[in-house]
Amino acid sequence: MKILVCISHVPDTTSKINFTEGDVKFDINGVQFVINPNDEFGLTRAMWFKEKQGATVDIINVGGPETEPTLRKALAIGADSAIRINMTPTDSFQVAKELSGAVKDGDYDLVIAGRESIDYNGGMVPGMLATILGANFVTNCIGLEIEGDKATAIREIDGGKETLTAALPLVIAGQKGLVEESDLKIPNMRGIMQARKKPLKVVEPSQSETRTEAVKFEKPAPKGEVKMIDPDNLDELIDLLHNEAKAI
Repeated sequence: MKILVCISHVPDTTSKINFTEGDVKFDINGVQFVINPNDEFGLTRAMWFKEKQGATVDIINVGGPETEPTLRKALAIGADSAIRINMTPTDSFQVAKELSGAVKDGDYDLVIAGRESIDYNGGMVPGMLATILGANFVTNCIGLEIEGDKATAIREIDGGKETLTAALPLVIAGQKGLVEESDLKIPNMRGIMQARKKPLKVVEPSQSETRTEAVKFEKPAPKGEVKMIDPDNLDELIDLLHNEAKAI
């Protein structure tokens, strides 16, 4: 079984976010980047299939040279090889289109992507990719087993969980629950040394169409001042909540 895991290069959630050029461009200065958490759950599940069923696991990213340390970390976790499509990802459809070419060229049985990336939270790429490929698709996936050419998946739905079966080839959009957080792998020194020798192929984009453009970014308003109310003065609290905060 051949597995391709999509890896997004995203800012750590503790990073301070700023924008430049009139709030139209993300400022990367001083920002620490990591593997997108949803993708890391998917990568860990792929490693389980490698260890238990002998699957080969490749990783792929759409991004510039700055994303290669993130890819090397995924290789150190255990992936066999990496592909980097050499373009700046700005449009979900364009990313899906570029990924689809790599999937077709590699003849993959299973594509694992994160449900969404934690930077833009678009959540569109996995579904678009499956549609372009004409492959089966499971989103919000929190459980996956493969037996032959059949997959059994569990996904979150409103108010519960749904178990379904699908034939390969399959695209899943994974999330927390696909593996336990305690199962996430930390690269060891041996893995880091091996990752330096593993192939990382750079592919030029096919110049697929861009359909959306970010016009402007706006940071959330800063938190307002805190007004302290005497705990015995309920009338004042109710008045402020009703007339000032408009919360009731």
